[in-house]
Amino acid sequence: MKNIPLYDVRSIRDLKDMLTSSTVLYGDRTAFHVKKVEGGPYQAISYRQFKADVDAFGTALLSIGLSGGRVAIVGENRYEWAVSYLATVNGTGIVVPLDKEIPLLELKSLIQRAKVNAIVFAGSKAKDIGSLRDELPEGCVLISMDLEATENGILSWSSLLAEGHRKVTGGDRSFLDAKIDIEAMSILLFTSGTTDKSKAVMLSHKNVAFDLMDMCAMLYIGPEDTFLSILPLHHTYECTCGFLCQIYRGASIAYCEGLRHILKNLKEAKVTVMNCVPLILESMHRRIWDQAAKDPALLKKLKTGIRVSNALRVVGIDLRRKLFAPIHETFGGHLRMLISGGAAIDPVVVKGLQDLGIACVQGYGLTECSPIIALNRNCDFKNDSAGLPVPHSEIRIFEPDATGIGEIIARGPNIMLGYYENEEATNACLIDGWFHTGDLGMIDRDGFIHITGRKKNVIVTKNGKNIYPEEIEYLLGRSPLIQECMVYGRAAEKDGELEVAADIFPDMEKIVEHLGEPTPSADKIYSAIDEVVRAVNKSLTLYKYIRYFTVRDEEFIKTTTKKIIRHGVRRS
Repeated sequence: MKNIPLYDVRSIRDLKDMLTSSTVLYGDRTAFHVKKVEGGPYQAISYRQFKADVDAFGTALLSIGLSGGRVAIVGENRYEWAVSYLATVNGTGIVVPLDKEIPLLELKSLIQRAKVNAIVFAGSKAKDIGSLRDELPEGCVLISMDLEATENGILSWSSLLAEGHRKVTGGDRSFLDAKIDIEAMSILLFTSGTTDKSKAVMLSHKNVAFDLMDMCAMLYIGPEDTFLSILPLHHTYECTCGFLCQIYRGASIAYCEGLRHILKNLKEAKVTVMNCVPLILESMHRRIWDQAAKDPALLKKLKTGIRVSNALRVVGIDLRRKLFAPIHETFGGHLRMLISGGAAIDPVVVKGLQDLGIACVQGYGLTECSPIIALNRNCDFKNDSAGLPVPHSEIRIFEPDATGIGEIIARGPNIMLGYYENEEATNACLIDGWFHTGDLGMIDRDGFIHITGRKKNVIVTKNGKNIYPEEIEYLLGRSPLIQECMVYGRAAEKDGELEVAADIFPDMEKIVEHLGEPTPSADKIYSAIDEVVRAVNKSLTLYKYIRYFTVRDEEFIKTTTKKIIRHGVRRS
């Protein structure tokens, strides 16, 4: 690790302290860019107004009996979501962010498991919430973000906000004076559905406060930054890194109108930083090169520009933003950094974006860690790694094998309190103060963490060899002919021995282009993929060879953070 000083960050005790101190520091600066009308212009909401709204809505929640209550939030990324979150935890209730995309039966299950006392929901979820009304926990209060007045027993968010402002103006200090226990459960997060039954992670103010301080000490975020919020806020990655982090550091948040509006919103809000998942970054990188490939002269110019730029940077001259100005303009003209999380990203994509003058880094985290435990810095990074441990986290490799690979374990103030009402699962992963992540990896001589795969996904051959599916998936995924894939172990038909198999979803647009046929037959598609598999096998040791593969005709089922749900995937 290079001896590069950490960035200065102010100490915060909890999220209430964070908002109060940020309002003192950044009061009239813009905290949020919101659109009152779809397709309309962004309107600014200051830090001072945001705090006043949090205080008012929190006061209103207390006035209707929700002191210490559990408040679920269900809806798209929007200002009301952010206000409701901090109004709950600073009040001091327990916030339960829920995925707006989950099926109705699962939504009901999570609401019941969390024993919620209130649900704040967007109008888009009104039908679902209404259909569950008779099955909700007794006395559950319903609050609609979009009703203008109480209707059929459902309270209006805006009316509650207005009433809260009146109470605060009238001297009600119930919310303002509420004392926070920084070690108590204040946030209940259900892990994404990559397992048969999601666990509920219990986090405290202390957990999140330390994570905010740690990650901002490693990666500079400042008041001059504007983030575009595109990932779901119910997920701790976006909540901590795309909402709370910005409020902590005095930055602005612009809410995206939808994935197809990203480029437009980048320009409108003059976005400087964006949190992404690999799928989005890979799409951006591919778009750049696909556009260039349409014009041979432009493609040659881009390649030459990168070679010249990289050579100049060796001697301290950086002309990337000037040389590649048209590309920067495509992404709004102000974008300086992209942060990737949620899954490993191809280092070729990261390097490709860096070569064009857009800083690109990836980190490593889990919901149980609030979520960040390792992060690449824009001034100290390795593109093929998950980064360096954040300042207050300690990371070790548990029971490493001969190659140094073992389970990644961590401890620190950001580690969860445990799984809600699941002592067995808690005890299985929190051992002697260390959180066992379930991820496998190694730490190199410079302290960077390299993840090789999930412990539960490892294919163990009869002779004791470990095969990491993620390694092979990465190699397959580098082919433009493959859009998605999943590697697994299956019993060979011949002798029952475990062999490596793959389920592959092709990129049909690239297949058509590759074969030169508008409607290629299934046999030709299979043959094209077979060529890719054979090429990948040549780069692998013999025992890792893909011995069997299938070509699927539809995308894999994914979580809302775009992770393939491995259970239930066809293994024929």
